[in-house]
Amino acid sequence: MNEDARLVAWVRGRVQGVGFRWYTRARALEIGRLSGFALNLDDGRVQVVAEGPRDGCQALLDWLQGDDTPGRVDGVTEIWDTPRGHYDSFAIR
Repeated sequence: MNEDARLVAWVRGRVQGVGFRWYTRARALEIGRLSGFALNLDDGRVQVVAEGPRDGCQALLDWLQGDDTPGRVDGVTEIWDTPRGHYDSFAIR
């Protein structure tokens, strides 16, 4: 059984001004059944919140940590939690 989960990830590196949030949303939609958002933070990181099936959240995290993202990812810090159900879709903020 694939339980639902909430992933919150902070992505460090050259991830602003390179389409990172757009590609993150596109990847989340490609994975399917994920809702949440990608947000530029003032310190240069991008925060990604995703809720949905745990394997979908894990697939998004694997992509964030991989070599196929735009820009340059120096590291990702993540926390897992129970979903809160506040999102209808996956948005760019």
